Amino acid sequence: MTPASPLAADLGLAGLRGATLAEVDAAAALQHRTDRKYLLPLDRARLLVDGLAGTHHVLDLGGRRTTSYLSTYFDTERLGAWRAHVQRRRRRWKVRTRLYAEDGLCRVEVKTKDGRGATVKHALKAPAHAYGLLDDTAAGFVDDVLRGADVDVTAASLSPAAEIRYVRAALADLGHGTRVTLDGLLTCHRGDRTAALDPGHVLVETKGGARPAPADRLLLRLGARPVSLSKYIVGQSLLTPGLPDNDVRRLARTHFTATARPAPLPERTPAA
Repeated sequence: MTPASPLAADLGLAGLRGATLAEVDAAAALQHRTDRKYLLPLDRARLLVDGLAGTHHVLDLGGRRTTSYLSTYFDTERLGAWRAHVQRRRRRWKVRTRLYAEDGLCRVEVKTKDGRGATVKHALKAPAHAYGLLDDTAAGFVDDVLRGADVDVTAASLSPAAEIRYVRAALADLGHGTRVTLDGLLTCHRGDRTAALDPGHVLVETKGGARPAPADRLLLRLGARPVSLSKYIVGQSLLTPGLPDNDVRRLARTHFTATARPAPLPERTPAA
């Protein structure tokens, strides 16, 4: 059996029933969804997991119940994606490549908003060595999605803007098609600067329909309230000099610390 990661142990994931990736995707792929985010201390996050054990399965990948994520976000020279989010524009968007480190799997992902404010995610599989890049195939995919969402941005105008790293546990209610993710050990990197979430907290996201799911109601009972917090927006807000102050930065300063020491790079693909 795969040894439990520190986050899996802290959250008590061993007490949940496992589900395969195919089972989770079949029941709760949720490419078109409403996201709600919460910052939760670890002890209350464990209470959340305990409270969901009767209805939710945890994604189990051959005995491993967490996955290390690396995401490189792309933006324009003037940080158009960042500004669209901070200014709450209707046509918000994000472009990233994401690496699932232990599995050596990579995807190009584009996120936009529909007319009702729900998140629409499009994804394209890519080889692991393409992580952090937008090659011709990825660029064509990005252009098609953004054009279809009436976003006046092209892949040619984008370059890597920040990298986000974290460890994720994914829970799914297979009967109702909703998901909950818990992200710990979260760090944001830009150049030689790093911002890190307080290690005693996790970022919880519920992903489902327009109406709050049972997980949202449980979070409210645990004293949590939804926050408007994007990992990429936090990273840019804290690490890029000269950006205007904003609500995201004020919230992030409560839970994140920024340093000028570069963090060591983890292995980006599994050992052969």
